[in-house]
Amino acid sequence: MVPPRLTLVSNNARDRDATAENGDSEAVHYAAAPLPLSDPEAAVDHLSKSVLREKLRRLEALLFASAEPLDAKALAGCLEPEDDINALLAELQSDYKDRGVVLVRVAGRWQFRTAEDLSYLLERQQKDERKLSKAAHETLAIIAYHQPVTRAEIEEIRGVSTSPGTLDVLMETGWIRPRGRRRAPGRPLTYGTTETFLVHFGLDNIKDLPGLADLKAAGLLDGNLPPNFTVPSPTDVAALMPDELPLTDDGDGEDEEAAQADLPLDDESEGDAGEEPLEDAPKDAAQSPKDEG
Repeated sequence: MVPPRLTLVSNNARDRDATAENGDSEAVHYAAAPLPLSDPEAAVDHLSKSVLREKLRRLEALLFASAEPLDAKALAGCLEPEDDINALLAELQSDYKDRGVVLVRVAGRWQFRTAEDLSYLLERQQKDERKLSKAAHETLAIIAYHQPVTRAEIEEIRGVSTSPGTLDVLMETGWIRPRGRRRAPGRPLTYGTTETFLVHFGLDNIKDLPGLADLKAAGLLDGNLPPNFTVPSPTDVAALMPDELPLTDDGDGEDEEAAQADLPLDDESEGDAGEEPLEDAPKDAAQSPKDEG
C-alpha cells in the first residue's frame, strides 16, 4: 500500500477547496501552526525588566516625596520580602548617575540631591543667613575629628580659650551635641557631631572626612608641617565611650539643660572677639576640666 502524501496547506478555506478539486483524496491535510510572535526567552527578559522597572519606580516615588533621607528598611516596605533592597538602590543610583538630580547616601540613608556640579544654580542669599566665624569653624573641626572631646580639650588643641557662644552657635545649627560627661574631676561635658552634621556636609559616615593626604591635595595644609604631624581617625560611635558617663549621671541629678547652665547665650560672642591665647589669658579663662563642669 502506498503511504498517503502529506501536504501542508494554510487555514484558508479557498486553498482547501482548491486542493479538493485536484483530486488529492489520499492526501492528509495538516494546518500549519502559527509562527510564534516572539522568542519565549525574550518575553521572559522583557517581563523581568518590566518588574524591575516597577520596583525602581516605587523607590523613586518614596525618595522623591520625602524631605528627609530614608533608610533601606523604610524603603523596603514598598517591595517584596525577597527583594534585594541594596541592589535595587544601587541600580537606581546608577540610573541617576549623570542627571541633574542624583541619588546619594548620607548618614547611612538615601536621598535625592542636586548634582554637585550644578549646585550653584540653586544658590540664594537669605537675609537671616549667618556665617560661622573662624573660631566656630576651628571648634567644629576639632569636635568632628577628636570626638568625644571636652571644652578644655578643645582649648588645648586650639591654643586659645573658647567662647561659650561658639559652642552655643554650633548646637543651634544642630551640628554638635553634648554626648556625656568625662570620667574626670568635675565631670566636664563631652561633645560630638550629629546626624544633621553628616547630612549637611554630604557624608555617609564621619570616617568619610578628608584625611591628611586629601587635605594636602586640596591645598588646606602647607608644606611646613611638623615631622610627626598626623590627622586623627574620627569616630562617631553613638554609645558612650568607656571614659564617658551619661549626661544625667553627674552626682546631683542635673538634666541636660542644667548641665549646660555654665554656657550662657551671647549673640555677639560667636566671633573671635573675647578669645585670648591661653598663655596670655587670665587664670580663669583657660578652664580646667574641673572648672568646666
